[in-house]
Amino acid sequence: MISSDVLRRIRRIELRTRKLVNESFAGAYRSAFKGRGIEFDTIRPYEPGDDVRLIDWNVTARTGDAFVRQYVEERELTVMLLLDTSASCLFGSTAKSKRDVASEVASVLAYSAINNNDKVGLLLFSDQTELYVPPRKGRNHILRLIRDLLTAQPSQKETDIAAALRMVSRSLKRRSIIFLLSDMLVPVETYITELSLLAYHHDVLVLIFSDPLEQHFPDIGLASIEDAETGQIMWIDTHASTWQQNFSVQIRQLQNRVGTAIAQANVDAVQIDINDDYVARLVTLFQGRAGTRR
Repeated sequence: MISSDVLRRIRRIELRTRKLVNESFAGAYRSAFKGRGIEFDTIRPYEPGDDVRLIDWNVTARTGDAFVRQYVEERELTVMLLLDTSASCLFGSTAKSKRDVASEVASVLAYSAINNNDKVGLLLFSDQTELYVPPRKGRNHILRLIRDLLTAQPSQKETDIAAALRMVSRSLKRRSIIFLLSDMLVPVETYITELSLLAYHHDVLVLIFSDPLEQHFPDIGLASIEDAETGQIMWIDTHASTWQQNFSVQIRQLQNRVGTAIAQANVDAVQIDINDDYVARLVTLFQGRAGTRR
């Protein structure tokens, strides 16, 4: 039984995401993804001016007349949302956690997909698959996805991105659009092979969520820090200049490694601070993709 509070939250997110999609997001989504794939339609006689690369030589040899293969744009796409529910994504130094913002972004993407008559599915993961919802269409399906995004309680705390990528690769039988929403706070080496393999067969985008405190840690003197995923506690002196410098260097190095690895895998990515206007970030990303038409 879903509580009245959760129902109200689902309704608020539905209204907000629908408004965002209708006002500022739909066009960018459509131009970035619609018509990117083609599928075979029929064989027809060759006409002067046709691209000779489209000639079907088997049919031509069999009939004695030149025929070309005709293609049409794929109108129905499959969108898969992979959302990281590990404990590190529950962190938030403001009113919202990284998971809160990622869930709202996932809702916007889901509404955009449904508005374009695409199927959309969901995979929630930690270091195991927490929930898998196969791609479908329809408003009721979207409401179910929003409910799952808001109410799912993961059983594990740690992160295994590679396992999630393998899971979705096994589940999808045709080329799809895959959004990976995570803070990516795990070593690149643990997932880069699976990401590259997935990107070879699918259109993959990575949305990386971060909190301001993960970029610039305040000087609060001696403090105990607990790793949300392992429970390990360590004491640090945030007033020490060497600690502040090392912290900044390590953050930059991690971000650079992630960015380089993702680019080498031929995957588009965007960094989203939880205080950012994420719609503007996504629109810019989508417009860039529409311009390149990879």
